[in-house]
Amino acid sequence: MQNPPAKRRKLTLDDYARGVLAADIGILSRAITLVESNHPAHGVLAQELLTRVLPHTGHSIRVGITGVPGAGKSTLIESLGCQLCEIGHRVAILAVDPSSSVTGGSILGDKTRMQNLVRQPNAYIRPTPTSGSRGGVGRKSRETLLLCEAAGYDVILVETVGVGQNEITVRSMVDCFLLVMLAGAGDELQGIKKGVIEIADLLAVNKADGDNVIPAQLACAEYNRILHFLQPATPGWETHCYTCSALIPATLASLWKTIGEFIAATRASGAFAQRRKDQSIAWMHAMIEEELRHRFIRNPRVKQLLPEIEKQVANQTLPAAAAACRILEAL
Repeated sequence: MQNPPAKRRKLTLDDYARGVLAADIGILSRAITLVESNHPAHGVLAQELLTRVLPHTGHSIRVGITGVPGAGKSTLIESLGCQLCEIGHRVAILAVDPSSSVTGGSILGDKTRMQNLVRQPNAYIRPTPTSGSRGGVGRKSRETLLLCEAAGYDVILVETVGVGQNEITVRSMVDCFLLVMLAGAGDELQGIKKGVIEIADLLAVNKADGDNVIPAQLACAEYNRILHFLQPATPGWETHCYTCSALIPATLASLWKTIGEFIAATRASGAFAQRRKDQSIAWMHAMIEEELRHRFIRNPRVKQLLPEIEKQVANQTLPAAAAACRILEAL
């Protein structure tokens, strides 16, 4: 008779904190699972853990990477991540997978797509479901980012769902925002919102190799022409478009050098520190709004009234605005 699998030991706050700070991958993964949990008891422990490790965070370069579907984001990130590991960086990839609107599940397949990066000892890949979150990033991606920083990862790459204008959410948690584009898709603005270009610090036309080099260069020139008429996303930095290819290491090295120049320029101007402060305050307000919504939904009086009021709104016997006021008055 086969013995049942051994039950994992329950970790204490001290266990979690020591493990994360010691870069224990197993405990880091469990800590991230803890902050992603919706269980109230887990939420309390997660916040205590984040408070404990917070002094050890903030020392990484945070780069958000987004783009149109098929632009090659995952392949570019894998090649760039491997290159960064080889020159001594410790790289964490937060790869956000879209959750199904029907089942709520997600594929979480980035570890299977990034086989070369998975084998790098200095790399950590954490697929995170969006879980219905708007803006292309998981609801707890910010907490995950902090835990990775506390574990000593000095480069955090956040790959987001290419959902257009809602990508402003990832902009609110990174230092540098990279938009990956594609040439040869007809209208070069097709499939991407102008609003996303306006919040990007760098644009890169990917897959600039082989027969696609000339089309990529032409697309890049067109984007630079457009960028000339747009307000830069970051004060003191002029946004430009570049070409790159995951198959040509030199182009990725050049792209990373440009990111480094952006970080140096914003640190020198004070924009880097100010952005981090603004992001922390905005994050707090977002958490307040989220918690208010959860408390509202869980309120017994709201649960009692909501079905009947929804029925009246559906039957058009009660205006939506009046219905909202009636529910809020119940609180």
